[in-house]
Amino acid sequence: MENQEHKRRVRYKGTHPKAFQEKYKELQPERYADDVAKVIQRGSTPAGTHRPICVKEILEILQITPGQTGLDATLGYGGHTLEMLKCLNSKGILYALDVDPYELPRTRERLANLGYGPEIVKIQQRNFSQIAQVAIESGPLNFVLADLGVSSMQIDNPERGFSYKQEGPLDLRLNPEQGESAAERLKSFSQDELQGMLIENADEPYAEAIARAVISELRKGKELSTTTQLRQIIEEALKFIPQKTRKEEVKKSCQRCFQALRIDVNNEYEVLYEFLEKLPGVLAEGGRVAILSFHSGEDRLVKKSFQRFYQEGVYREIAPEPIRPSPEECNSNSRARSAKLRWAIKA
Repeated sequence: MENQEHKRRVRYKGTHPKAFQEKYKELQPERYADDVAKVIQRGSTPAGTHRPICVKEILEILQITPGQTGLDATLGYGGHTLEMLKCLNSKGILYALDVDPYELPRTRERLANLGYGPEIVKIQQRNFSQIAQVAIESGPLNFVLADLGVSSMQIDNPERGFSYKQEGPLDLRLNPEQGESAAERLKSFSQDELQGMLIENADEPYAEAIARAVISELRKGKELSTTTQLRQIIEEALKFIPQKTRKEEVKKSCQRCFQALRIDVNNEYEVLYEFLEKLPGVLAEGGRVAILSFHSGEDRLVKKSFQRFYQEGVYREIAPEPIRPSPEECNSNSRARSAKLRWAIKA
């Protein structure tokens, strides 16, 4: 289920995306290789880039061979895409989808500069719930990858509003040209609805206190249009937590609340459910799928779908347990720590 189109209203005059592109040295790795290397050595991801997770494990699952047709359902920075294209060895076709109108053309250009043009990688601005439409053109797919995480470029760009750590508009839309921003969504919630959403989407233990504080501020007519304003409300709402543990608890609640809002704003559960339902219909016999999730709600949906279709004989084999990134990968890339990888093979 996709967000309805509407004209975006500018609610925050922050760093323009172009200015953001010029802000970080790491965004020009060919000029600042030493800076990028230092960031990676610290176990961080250079701003404006994205480090693909579980690459080795994913390639082992998908077993891509030249001449096959596949789909990267979530293109992002193109890290996984690039590795899959290498496996195809210029023989076959890889379709790639993304809804982000800002990052998609940059990734297309990045791949083209590496020698992967439209003759082998067909990039479409499309939600991955629309895989049935892709299959009309592609035919049955031999392999499919879906990385459900938000890309580091989106998180690191203050203009997108994905992180509580940086001042920016409270937006959180994967496609800022469609649907309502998080700031607009919050205005439509009752206290009970907001509390329920925080629990359902992020298992937030302090959902009642946070929902009460947010709705109280909105009822007073106070502005809640930036990431900093929401973070401050959460901090104030959790002042009852003992000082010894408060800083860490506030940090975790901010992470969970932003996650919950992002899921709601982008209809992520509905979109994932639709994708999982259509997935068997687009896979070729023996087709392989790998799905990388980053929180329990996503993983539950993937697990239940795979188990149901396995019991019905649609999948001949599924992952008995999720695969986790290696300790080495988690140490070198902190964003890998919450990842879970599941797979299935079409009967």
